[in-house]
Amino acid sequence: MKRTFLALVVATSALLLPARAEEDADKPKADPAKAFAKIDANSDGSVTKEEFVASPRGQKDPEKAAKKFSKMDADANGSVNLDEFKASASKQGKKDDQPAKDGAGSDE
Repeated sequence: MKRTFLALVVATSALLLPARAEEDADKPKADPAKAFAKIDANSDGSVTKEEFVASPRGQKDPEKAAKKFSKMDADANGSVNLDEFKASASKQGKKDDQPAKDGAGSDE
């Protein structure tokens, strides 16, 4: 009985995973400029660490958001401009396209 159930779960997963991948491929990519504008709380054209951590995504894991901000701040001036933000988004997109070495996928 357990083997039959396990076989059913594996077979169902094998059928659903390709369909899920097609759905993800059809999703429009997020516009980095729009995301940046939402995070830039005071609309001054740059995002501070405080603004980034205060964003909805940053609130999920403030410590991880602070580390990500530091990586995005290429010139280390304490704020991220749109170009730095786009560069980070571009790197993330390329990272997501690559399979993880351990097969686990991206954690960011």
